[in-house]
Amino acid sequence: MVDLSVRELPLFPLPDVVLFPSDVLPLHIFESRYRMMLQSVLETDRRFGVVRWDPNQQTMAAVGCCAEVIQHQTGDDGRSNIVTLGQQRFRVLNVTRETPFRSAMVSWIEDEPVDNTSELESLAATVTQALKDVVELTGKLTDSKSSLPDDLPDLPRELSFWIGAHLGGPVADQQQDLLELTNTRTRLEQEFEMLDETRRQLAARTVLRDTLSETDPSNG
Repeated sequence: MVDLSVRELPLFPLPDVVLFPSDVLPLHIFESRYRMMLQSVLETDRRFGVVRWDPNQQTMAAVGCCAEVIQHQTGDDGRSNIVTLGQQRFRVLNVTRETPFRSAMVSWIEDEPVDNTSELESLAATVTQALKDVVELTGKLTDSKSSLPDDLPDLPRELSFWIGAHLGGPVADQQQDLLELTNTRTRLEQEFEMLDETRRQLAARTVLRDTLSETDPSNG
């Protein structure tokens, strides 16, 4: 009997890049080994694995996300611009080859079943509000229009993946931790802590700016 939860997958290690399910990742393919990987991928099921490469530790993450090529364009010089879409997460079981490109046996990862759907939906709503507050406060501080996309996911698991993919700043370690979690509630709770802390900091900066503006004689 064939184990459908395990398969061999070409791997594309990327420095401090963490791909999440349903996230879009454009890539420029120029190295010869990855040109060969892309050709192989396009001839099969258009899928390969994106795994975070830590340039400081010189190590590859044990958990990554499968990427499906949804657009590709190859120039006369052999370089390609592709657009990929994140699919299932996977755990690297063992590397099967290093040349001409790295491949590994992987097993698919899914979140644990949800016990209390209503509580999870309530948590997702709380997280969404925190996210909206962060975007609104950021817009006020930067005097720019900031808004969330109209198609922001409302399902808890998909929302948790979207937030993980769109965390700002140098947070690859945090993103990798979120990717590896297999509990939707825990992922949302951790994201709420991050968003709430950011919200508090932005609110304090907004109050400070407004206070200084009121006391500045040049504004009178």
